[in-house]
Amino acid sequence: MADREQSRIPAVVWSVWVVAALVMLPILAEWQYTLVVAASAVLLAAYPPLRRSHSHRAHDGRELMVMALLYVAVVALMRWAFVGFGTDQVAGLFLCFAAALLIGVLGPVFYETWVGHRPLRAVGLRWDNWRPTVALGLLFAVVQFALTLWGYDLPAVEDWVPLLVMALVVGMFESVFFRGFIQNRVSDRFGPVIGVAVAALAYGLYHVGYGMGLSEIVFLTGLGIVYSVAFALVRNILVLWPLLTPMGSFFANVRTGDIDLPWASIMGFADVAILMGCGIWIAWRHHRKDAGHTVPPRRLTTA
Repeated sequence: MADREQSRIPAVVWSVWVVAALVMLPILAEWQYTLVVAASAVLLAAYPPLRRSHSHRAHDGRELMVMALLYVAVVALMRWAFVGFGTDQVAGLFLCFAAALLIGVLGPVFYETWVGHRPLRAVGLRWDNWRPTVALGLLFAVVQFALTLWGYDLPAVEDWVPLLVMALVVGMFESVFFRGFIQNRVSDRFGPVIGVAVAALAYGLYHVGYGMGLSEIVFLTGLGIVYSVAFALVRNILVLWPLLTPMGSFFANVRTGDIDLPWASIMGFADVAILMGCGIWIAWRHHRKDAGHTVPPRRLTTA
């Protein structure tokens, strides 16, 4: 019993750290936020009682190559969409944007199930630990809601509903690709500290595809550390999606007012979400069949 209670200490401390990091969002400037978050995370990770145990799994270089190729493809498509086409060519922008989202979700899902012969939990899609996941997800979401949307005057419905739909779809992509795929695979090979660092850095740098500047990328890297630590607590994307990360993205887009989406864009994002869902379902069916969950054929007998 004492060992079980002792094992809960790192999770509790890191959960408090995530809450504190969310509280600091409206207080610190972009560079200050990332420095404080990174420094405090390193100090906690260096303290032996707070280190989270992990087990290494055998890997080959193919996983890292697939990860790098998918990452380059996603960033290139984002760059092509937002910098190449831009808002003057909406059709090209959306097609490239949608392709990046689909590759970022379906690429890891199909690779893990078809090539790696692993279940969907390999990319953070799991339900076996839903109780602590939901509890932490609600805690983090309530804190963020209180700091952002509580008492905030939203614009007209037609102005914010498309942004909310976009935030949900993009949030699914980011949770699966950066946390479920990149962070899980790196953590399994090099440990959770390196996994968090690589996922956060990859998340921050990928915003080059949106055409963002250095200060924004630095800040988003710090925010990526927070999201990655939250995910590392349960390795389940439900701790981040559909509440925490979409809420942050939605608030940022509403506050800046830089993105003006037509009402019809909801259908486009809905199509992307449906394709994601269908791909995940197909991968789940494939893994069940691959794992031998189908009913074995009856043995032929002679009278």
